[in-house]
Amino acid sequence: MKNKRVVVGLSGGVDSSVTALLLKQQGYDVVGLFMKNWEDDDTDEYCSSKQDLIDAVSVADKIGIEIEAVNFSKEYKERVFQNFLDEYQAGRTPNPDILCNAEIKFKAFLDHAMGLGADLIATGHYAQVRENPFEAGEYQLLKAEDGSKDQSYFLHRLNQAQLSKTLFPLGHLLKRDVREIAREAGLATSEKKDSTGICFIGERPFQEFLSRYLPREPGEMKTPDGKVVGKHDGLMYYTLGQRQGLKIGGSKESNGEPWFVAQKDMKNNVLIVVQGHEHPLLLNDGLQAGQVHWISGKPPKTNWVYAAKTRYRQPDAPCEIERLGDDFVEIKFGQKQWAITPGQSAVVYESNVCLGGGIITGAI
Repeated sequence: MKNKRVVVGLSGGVDSSVTALLLKQQGYDVVGLFMKNWEDDDTDEYCSSKQDLIDAVSVADKIGIEIEAVNFSKEYKERVFQNFLDEYQAGRTPNPDILCNAEIKFKAFLDHAMGLGADLIATGHYAQVRENPFEAGEYQLLKAEDGSKDQSYFLHRLNQAQLSKTLFPLGHLLKRDVREIAREAGLATSEKKDSTGICFIGERPFQEFLSRYLPREPGEMKTPDGKVVGKHDGLMYYTLGQRQGLKIGGSKESNGEPWFVAQKDMKNNVLIVVQGHEHPLLLNDGLQAGQVHWISGKPPKTNWVYAAKTRYRQPDAPCEIERLGDDFVEIKFGQKQWAITPGQSAVVYESNVCLGGGIITGAI
């Protein structure tokens, strides 16, 4: 291990801190790399990057490793943020963290690390990577042991070249154990709160942020039969299945059931809303997805039982792949799925192995 250099993405959080510590203890030549991916309105009110850098430097000093800061904000804006805006403008709900992993953390970062003489890179993601026991030279992405923290969903667009150079030292650990390791080592990040949400938005109000980049287009909220029950601030601010923030709970049309966003009529700028969590318009038998990516480089078999997630926090849902093309997949579920949302990712698993997935284009 002493001859192997690993560049660790040090974010200033507890997970990446323990990642670096464990690799140092295992005898690797460890170098930390702090990535700055966002510069617009980089203020202390909503953006924690200044404090994060301070924490990352503190951890590197405590562990006894070098650390470098690199600015990927230009690459992030071009490869991730522009796609984020395009998707919202088209009425879809994107997941920029997935694209950030594929384009920044495991591409721009990986390239930079190789330029520093790295043999491998490592991050604090909760996932595992291994060589396929049945296919020499092929790498597999596996779920983490801690199911409540598993992040394989966000990593499903990684390819063989990226996985072959990546270590996930936390994949076999529970989150509570990671914090305990940090405490015992006296790391400044041991009690630091986990970051949540989209990295460039942070805790700031989402509508206010989005309105800086896209024009607001208010319109009507209607029931499926055309009754106007409220006004919306702009279709881009809503996602399918959304319940909070509709401001129509006490309308005359209400029968006590909560309202949910069911569809977006982009042509007429109308938000279709329904009452009841189990309304038929919120339940679907399957989905179609495009921009598919399979980690092994080979598509999975059709008419075989897999499991899939259509959003991160969703339990695995049994499914079959009914149709498959070079750039699309059609998935049929054993039970109806709730609020399948265009722009989100459908990620396919076989047991604990993540096979890949695609971006949802529509429900069927």
